[in-house]
Amino acid sequence: MECPKLNIVVPCYNEEEMLPKSAPVLERILTDLIKKELIAPTSLVCFVNDGSRDKTLEVLKDLTKKSARLAYVSLSRNFGHQSALLAGLFETKADIYVTIDADLQDDPEKIGEMVQKYLEGNEIVYGVRTNRDTDSWFKEKTARLFYRIQEWMGIKTVYNAADFRLMSKRAVETLKGFREKNLFLRGIIHLLGFQSAQVFYPRASRAAGETKYPFFKMFSFALNGIVGFSIVPIRLVTIMGMVISFIGFLLLLWSLYRAIVGGNMAGWASLFSAMMFFNGIIIFSLGVIGEYIGKIFTEVKGRPLFIVDQKVGLE
Repeated sequence: MECPKLNIVVPCYNEEEMLPKSAPVLERILTDLIKKELIAPTSLVCFVNDGSRDKTLEVLKDLTKKSARLAYVSLSRNFGHQSALLAGLFETKADIYVTIDADLQDDPEKIGEMVQKYLEGNEIVYGVRTNRDTDSWFKEKTARLFYRIQEWMGIKTVYNAADFRLMSKRAVETLKGFREKNLFLRGIIHLLGFQSAQVFYPRASRAAGETKYPFFKMFSFALNGIVGFSIVPIRLVTIMGMVISFIGFLLLLWSLYRAIVGGNMAGWASLFSAMMFFNGIIIFSLGVIGEYIGKIFTEVKGRPLFIVDQKVGLE
């Protein structure tokens, strides 16, 4: 059997400090796998510049001039991490693809083990973190909560697996059939259903630069994953409305009873508190419904997930 061609896809956004550190590591791993005859000599490391505002593109141009095993795709603007991943998968040609972030917090040494899993017959290989020691207490707790909420809502993902994974050419071609604009690849790839395996690794600290996922971006990502894969939130709004209506009906009967027997109905503070509480629920419910309407609005427009400005080092 011919050795498969491997493309390592690396999304980059403002990574000028990290690229000089990560590029040599990934190139070395690629070279080692070629020497072991596990992958084809034409294999590449392809960086995807996601509209960076720093000197990321200049660094990539310099790196690709020095090595034929390094290539890059540059997008016309910042489209987001998930779109950059798809750009690297869809705009390059290979037999197998490995996606990994430029910060190398996910262990690149596991790429060889992923390739071995592929050669054993697996078409998707997930990189799974064995710990989150590099995360803050808050980030760790919210991440665990997010996975539990997903599980409760019936959203299937691999626990503690992010976007460090291997995919076969067939898996990537199948992924192209998903036309969703609200991307949550961790959930979408699980829907493919191909034979899969897992490799485990401890997550390392970032060697340079700053995280590209602050709290509000992480919150938006989590919300997108929940709303894009489950209608449980909107069902909860419906159930909540029915429960509140029933409670209101009981209070109405109680008020009528008190009025008939001549009881005193004093208590403006409690009435005001109840009004604020129920108004809050109404606004929250409108927000949940608005999230779903917003997703529909985005899908209907059908705008491209990414626009390629230039490609260097690719066939």
